[in-house]
Order: sequence, then structure tokens, then C-alpha cells
Amino acid sequence: MTQRNLLVTGGAGFIGANYVHYWLEQYPNDKMVVLDALTYAGNEANLDPVKSNPNFVFAHGDICDTELVETLLKEHKLDTIVHFAAESHVDRSITGPDAFIETNILGTYSLLKAAKKVWIDEPKSEGRSPLPHRFHHVSTDEVYGTLEPNDPAFTEETAYAPNSPYSASKAASDHLVRAYHHTYGLEVTTSNCSNNYGPYHFPEKLIPLIITNILFNKPLPIYGDGQQIRDWLYVTDHARGIDLVLNKGRLGENYNIGGHNEWANIDIVKVVCKLMNEYFTGTLNIASGISHQDLISKYPEAALASAGRSEELITYVTDRAGHDRRYAIDATKTNEELGYKPLESFETGIKKTVEWYLANEAWWKGVI
Repeated sequence: MTQRNLLVTGGAGFIGANYVHYWLEQYPNDKMVVLDALTYAGNEANLDPVKSNPNFVFAHGDICDTELVETLLKEHKLDTIVHFAAESHVDRSITGPDAFIETNILGTYSLLKAAKKVWIDEPKSEGRSPLPHRFHHVSTDEVYGTLEPNDPAFTEETAYAPNSPYSASKAASDHLVRAYHHTYGLEVTTSNCSNNYGPYHFPEKLIPLIITNILFNKPLPIYGDGQQIRDWLYVTDHARGIDLVLNKGRLGENYNIGGHNEWANIDIVKVVCKLMNEYFTGTLNIASGISHQDLISKYPEAALASAGRSEELITYVTDRAGHDRRYAIDATKTNEELGYKPLESFETGIKKTVEWYLANEAWWKGVI
């Protein structure tokens, strides 16, 4: 498609909002409708930078509302769905799995039904060919389960073995998307990404939690021994990966999008602590021009950061149930077929992330 009219579900969330910003900058002539229920992790303020764009529309609603989705597809002549909307916090899935089943499984099913009806069934009933379309489903590496320290990274051929209600619900949604392609001919692609980080990340997640807790001299909780390993991907590199899948990916295929960047949780925390120490003591300057004296004045409770000793806040807590030990993405297929490669190193990405939180206090204070 030379020009797309997109429905982005969950576009007010962390990854979705970053994708919206990226896409409208890269493709200013495309039209975009964001559908978001604005639950705890969805924040309409995340979309403030694009609200004045005449090609952007925000719709407050639930993906489980099939009739609403059908209406949006028809009214705006949408030809592409990029489906981010999901409950995604593993801890919440353990204590309250119902929302994950409803949103991640039934919500995806609702979208698939609406897409099939509008793009395939109704044209067919009128003697026409299916409308040009694409349904792109955004999934996670957690559907593959866990890896031992020396196991090879997950490929697209790795068998699914989800270990939490969250990952099980995402695995189910992946299978539904695949089934709608093979059974009904819906033109789909799926991407499975590794852990994202960057601006607009909800503060309950590891990296923003560590940043904001340091600012208030609060403990930095580390599950178990902190040796759980994750592959970290800067969120804009994820958006670029989806861009490549939409424009070059083969229909019905899954593509892994990873950062080639494995870190143990405890080491991630120590990197953030070191950066915060350097910003607050003035040994590292913030790109936006905020001085360490400004930081000290703005965050007087960040006493240990100001003294260069943030690591003293690290506190080990009881590990969560069923905690996967290691995830790692092998993105060889995506690299070879689509030319995908992360542009952001962890060193540059984590600096941008920490500096964004230091410069955007009003945003994260408004959501915690």
C-alpha cells in the first residue's frame, strides 16, 4: 500500500504511543485512528504531540466492542490494523488473570471478527473481491517460555511454552491470528518482541520504577537474586521493526524483533543507578541542559543519588511465582528478510530514557 489508513489499538499505551509518534513522522500522509480504552496503563496525554495532526483521530473505546471496531473500519476506510492493545504486566496477571483473558484473547478475537466481516465477508456478499488490508498483531517473546543460561535464543520456530497467565493469553491470541489467516484468508503478520524501554513507559515497570524510586530515595526492589536475564529493545527500534514487517513482511509469517542486548535485571538496575549518580553529582551532563544543581533543587529527596550512592537503595525481595529465568530473541529472520537492525545501542538508549524521565516529571507524576 502506497498510503495506509491505520487503526492502532492500544495507541495510548507505552509502545503504542511511541509507534504512533514514529509512524506519523515517517508517513505524514497516512491517516491514523487510535482506539484505546484508557485503562490504568493507557494515557491520552501520551498522544499530545500528535493531537493537532489533521490525519490523527482518537477514539475512546474497548477492542471487545466489535460493533465499534466495525464502525471505525468503515467510517474511516481503514485498511490496516496494528494491534498493541493488551494487558501486559506479569505481576498483575498472577493476582488478577481475568482482565488478561478478556483483553488479550477475547479482545483480539473481537478485532479479528470485525476485520474479517468488513474486509472479506461484506465485499464477498456483494460479489466483490476482499478489500486490500493487513492485520498486524504485536506479541511478545514471553510466549516461548524460558531459557537456560546456555540455550540458543528464541527463533520463530521455537515451540510455545508460556509460563504465566499473561504469556498464555498472548500465546492464545497469536494462535487466533494465525487461524484467521489459514482458515479465512485474513492477511496477517505477527511480531514477537523482547522487553521494550524508553519514553512513556508506565512507572510500575522495572526501568522507570528504578528511576522514580531513586528520585524519592525509595527502595529499589529486586526479585530473587536479580539474575533473571532479558533482551532489551529501545521502543523506537521496535516501531521501526513493525514498519519493516508491514512494508516487507510475508503474509502469515511471524517475525522476531529483538535488541541483541541481554542483561540481568540486577545489572540493568546498577546501570541506571550509575547514570543517576552521575547526573546528580554533575559528572555527566543531561542533553536537555538541566544541571546537577537544578536536579538537586528539583528532587531534594534524591539524597543518595546526590551523594553518588544510589546502589545502596537496592533491596532484594521474594521472587514472584513462576518467574522465567531468561528470554533472548534471535532476530536473524527479520534481519535477513527485512533488513532489520536496532539503531539504538543500550548505552545511548538508556541515557535517552533516564533523561526523558528527569525532564518529564509532570508526565510520570500524573500516572503514578
